[in-house]
Amino acid sequence: MGFFYWIGHTGSRIFARFVCSLRVQNRAGLQGHEGGLIIASNHVSFVDPPLVGSAFREPIYYFARKTLFDHPVANFIFTRVNALPVDQSRPEISVLKRIIQLLKSEEKVLIFPEGERSWDGKLNMEGQPGIGMIVSKSKVPVLPVRLFGAEKILPRGEKKIRRHPVTLVVGEPIDFSELLADTSKNSKEKYQLIADKIMQSIAALEMEDSRGE
Repeated sequence: MGFFYWIGHTGSRIFARFVCSLRVQNRAGLQGHEGGLIIASNHVSFVDPPLVGSAFREPIYYFARKTLFDHPVANFIFTRVNALPVDQSRPEISVLKRIIQLLKSEEKVLIFPEGERSWDGKLNMEGQPGIGMIVSKSKVPVLPVRLFGAEKILPRGEKKIRRHPVTLVVGEPIDFSELLADTSKNSKEKYQLIADKIMQSIAALEMEDSRGE
């Protein structure tokens, strides 16, 4: 873990603990993943990446809006905390290639299959096929996770952070090798099937009443 990532990770853990009272359900599911891994999460707030990242002991990569990299200081910081610039209106092939390269190099990448933040915290059950292509090209497993309560911390369209408890529910990794080997479906069909399966797996994650770990 690099120095700047360590600083960002430490800050994220402090934020997660004191602002979000973050609890992780099935914390054991975050450990023991060797090789490349896609972490697939619902997306309800700007604080989602640091909250998910704070739960992992090792560095992960994640997306950040491309315009955030325009300022030299911001660019210096973001590039050193493993942020990947992305144009949401027009995803670039170079970014997708970079993600696939990272996964093949046994790194872990956080992806939001919905493609954008939810306005009301509800899931969009149709995932973007881009994540299906990434799975297909990288051939790595997918770990579904789901955040509950993060939309109350910093809702879409708001600028003020509020204190609110958040729970991160961790699922079981999904292996898509059987689907990828199915010759009866073309690539486009496989991409969407993978995306939809991931969204179904995220939707199936439920928060225990106790919010226990």
